[in-house]
Amino acid sequence: MSAADSVPVSPGAPARPADPGAPGASARGTAPHRGAGARRRAFPVALAVLAVVLLASMTAGMAVGSVHVPPGQVWGIVTHALFADWSEPTWSSARETIVLDVRAPRVLLGAVTGAGLAVVGTAMQALVRNPLAEPYLLGVSSGASLGAVAVIVFGVSLFGPVSLSAAAFAGALLTLLLVYTTARSGGRITSVRLVLSGVAFASVLTAVMDVLLLTSDRGNEARAVLAWTLGGLGGVQWGTLWLPGAALALGIAVLLTRARSLNLLLAGEEAAATMGLDVARFRARTFVLLSLVTGVLVAAAGPIGFVGLMMPHTVRLFVGGDHRRVLPTAALGGAVFLVWADIAARTIAAPMEIPVGVLTALCGGPFFLWLMRRDARRTADRGAP
Repeated sequence: MSAADSVPVSPGAPARPADPGAPGASARGTAPHRGAGARRRAFPVALAVLAVVLLASMTAGMAVGSVHVPPGQVWGIVTHALFADWSEPTWSSARETIVLDVRAPRVLLGAVTGAGLAVVGTAMQALVRNPLAEPYLLGVSSGASLGAVAVIVFGVSLFGPVSLSAAAFAGALLTLLLVYTTARSGGRITSVRLVLSGVAFASVLTAVMDVLLLTSDRGNEARAVLAWTLGGLGGVQWGTLWLPGAALALGIAVLLTRARSLNLLLAGEEAAATMGLDVARFRARTFVLLSLVTGVLVAAAGPIGFVGLMMPHTVRLFVGGDHRRVLPTAALGGAVFLVWADIAARTIAAPMEIPVGVLTALCGGPFFLWLMRRDARRTADRGAP
């Protein structure tokens, strides 16, 4: 969150929180600053630009690969599949199969996963009032991965085709609650304690997952799952896309209706309660929702890190801190980012494919270190006489 989103309060002045959900109010619940109007006006422009960029990115994702398909031909194949009367086939059946059955589901999963992780990270940072919060760093992705791996290794199919997602959801929810409870001491959570708790739980859960894979009798499946734990979008089919798509739609819809509550939380728990928010109930319900979305996305694409960390901070620079603007903008930004990360994963070392989670970590690691330094610098400045 940028420093421009807050204004100083005069010494001795009564600390009365403003309504962060009101137009022009900052994400910290302070009075509106003179840049708030400009950021509100930038919001529709940012949405329009990101929507166009996302469309172009998805086109590039379906065009680029070992077999290059011209963008115009990509559009011809897609429109012919949707509306057969709109275009005449001038391409080979092999290219149509590559675009429709191989690349299109992969690109769509990348867009859905990137958008979902960005939205979850945005809400998580507000819930725990910590700029470093995101599913991967807090160990939530590791918990979801352990649940999914346990289903695969033990062959559990209690819930049929959604067993994998159900186990991933349970693992994500349990891990999030444990990390939050461990990090919360004395009624507050510090950045260091939260990150350390997440890293500790992630290490333990990853160790348990490795033991399950190494001792599994299903050697071929264990190797496939081990590759999946690095994050990747390959192997997706049309029949499996509906679940992550539904999870994303549910998450965005519910969080947008709760955007004002997320804004209130950033003003502090006491201030939020004063303004009528049942903090404990809202936080518990939102934890369940975020765990559900994270679990489904991890089950579909593996644990992909740092998207939920980078996107919220990036879009706040342009649209401000109001979650009514941040949530949809971060979703589009996350979708664009992960589609291009997947394109890079397929092309940088072709014909070998790099796990997309490796590339997001290469981008997110330096970003995380920069945030840590910025947070430490701001803490030092506040403590200076």
